[in-house]
Amino acid sequence: MLIQYLPVGFQFTSPGPTILEVGPISIRWYGLLIASAVLIGVTLCQYLASRRHVNPELMGDLVIWLIIGAIPAARLYYVAFQWQNYANDPASIIAIWKGGIAIHGAIIGGILAALIFAKINQVSFWLLADLVAPALILGQAIGRWGNFFNSEAFGGPTDLPWKLYISPPYRLLGYQDYQYFHPTFLYESIWNFLVFGLLLTLFFRDLQQKPPLKLGSIFLVYAIAYSSGRIWIEALRTDSLMLGPFRIAQLISFGGILLGMAGLLWLYVFQRHLPDVVKSDF
Repeated sequence: MLIQYLPVGFQFTSPGPTILEVGPISIRWYGLLIASAVLIGVTLCQYLASRRHVNPELMGDLVIWLIIGAIPAARLYYVAFQWQNYANDPASIIAIWKGGIAIHGAIIGGILAALIFAKINQVSFWLLADLVAPALILGQAIGRWGNFFNSEAFGGPTDLPWKLYISPPYRLLGYQDYQYFHPTFLYESIWNFLVFGLLLTLFFRDLQQKPPLKLGSIFLVYAIAYSSGRIWIEALRTDSLMLGPFRIAQLISFGGILLGMAGLLWLYVFQRHLPDVVKSDF
């Protein structure tokens, strides 16, 4: 069962990564969730663009660029820090449907793709970033459930009422004798939904000019809010990508907070525009 009720609270148990198998074809939860997140994200981006009097078709074109930039970068980022798991089987590098992508790699690849797209189309990068940010964090909230179905990205052992049961084949080295773990996928999904609500609130308040936000503000708030949650959630995980003694996601998140705060200071204290690929009229 997906959820088993206990005398106090409940425990999560993954039903497995596969939805349906027909011969050599298998439909996996991970791929379905990613595809769903993309479709929902495109729809939301186009809706927000229309509210800002930006051509919705432009956002549809941008999403194609983001997918091309983000998904390979997310996979390569993950593989780079887990190379010992792929060195003897390089063909498995492309098996993205089995999991193993990093959101920070996706963000880096997406930013590079968006910068190129903005330059080619002569539109403000920060305008695009503000429109994409709510859809991005919503997609992250949905995509985290892929970790649940794959029994990955969980935290350390716990006896909390909302504990996550991990079957023996998925337990990491050193944790074979434990059964229940922190459902960090759930923590981050909830956090991301809260950040999504915050960004939408800022977006619609901006439409009402209460007061008007400077270009890039929504994306900078995204960087600060998401990174703040990721720092403490990452501390609970047992499978973090590491750089020596440091957790890579925490380092990147700390950098995201600093850059986001610096950007907001630049906009609202120094009253300057953020560097952009084109001169914006917004």
